[in-house]
Amino acid sequence: MIRVSFVSTVRPVARSWFTQSVKQPPMQTFRFYSSLRPNVLSSLKSSPLSRSGLSGQSRTFITDAKPVVYRPTQGEAWKRYGITALTVAGTIVGVNAFLNRETRDALSSAERSYLHESFQYTGGGLAITALVARTMFKNGFAFRIMSANPWVVLGVSLVGSIGTMMGAMYTSPENTVLKHTFWLGFNVCQAATLSPLFFLSPAILSRAALYTAGVVGSLSYVGATAKNDKYLYMGGPLLAGVTVVALSSLAPMALPLGMRGLAISEAISLYGGLAVFSGFVLFDTQKILHHAKLAEEGRLPRDPLKESIGLQLDMINIL
Repeated sequence: MIRVSFVSTVRPVARSWFTQSVKQPPMQTFRFYSSLRPNVLSSLKSSPLSRSGLSGQSRTFITDAKPVVYRPTQGEAWKRYGITALTVAGTIVGVNAFLNRETRDALSSAERSYLHESFQYTGGGLAITALVARTMFKNGFAFRIMSANPWVVLGVSLVGSIGTMMGAMYTSPENTVLKHTFWLGFNVCQAATLSPLFFLSPAILSRAALYTAGVVGSLSYVGATAKNDKYLYMGGPLLAGVTVVALSSLAPMALPLGMRGLAISEAISLYGGLAVFSGFVLFDTQKILHHAKLAEEGRLPRDPLKESIGLQLDMINIL
């Protein structure tokens, strides 16, 4: 009874005290934060690390930074062109001094004209190949080639290129129409094979073309001014080198090579091909001069188109 009466008497007092304590402090607390909130916002607005200050600093940082792709000025571009031209000229002189210590006599008029006509056909064939390859790339033909079966592309390109090349080389020079038709077909086949290269950056392609022209020009000059028959002995070793390069290029398609094997085969195909076809430029240039002498003597028909195909293949493979 005492316990019940004590609880019954204490419960109303405790309830009234608890309700008052629960109701009053939260109101004071909310009032405290509500009174503090305007002061905090005003202090943030007046501080130097405000939103406007941060946005101004970020805009200044973005506009002052250099762009990722830096476009050189006209003066810098001409300076680079000059340095590249001097480098190519120095390379030609250095290679000529190193490989061609014993020069030949001056070229005869027949040899000079035969060499000029061969290089004219080479330049014309390369121009046709580039234009046709660019047209095929714009029409979407290059994408269809890349999405096709690689073995089918390899077989068709080899059959087309080798067939038209043999037709252009072994057709008589008197049959001008048929010979030039095979020559145009050969350039079209080369363009179809090279058209996927336009997926690369134009800067990379133009730089590769510039370096190729420098290498071929310097080696052609060395071969044209070298002593008679100095580099004609290189035919056999160069043929063996081409075989090794071709097998290293086809090895990843037929053999299960690891990462190290792929790296080795790629290095052989890239750097070995560059060395082999640079040697072919020397060999083909001297072969043209040798055939010019034989044509002047009447022992060989004059056929500069046939001579140009070898130089054209050398330049394409160096590229």
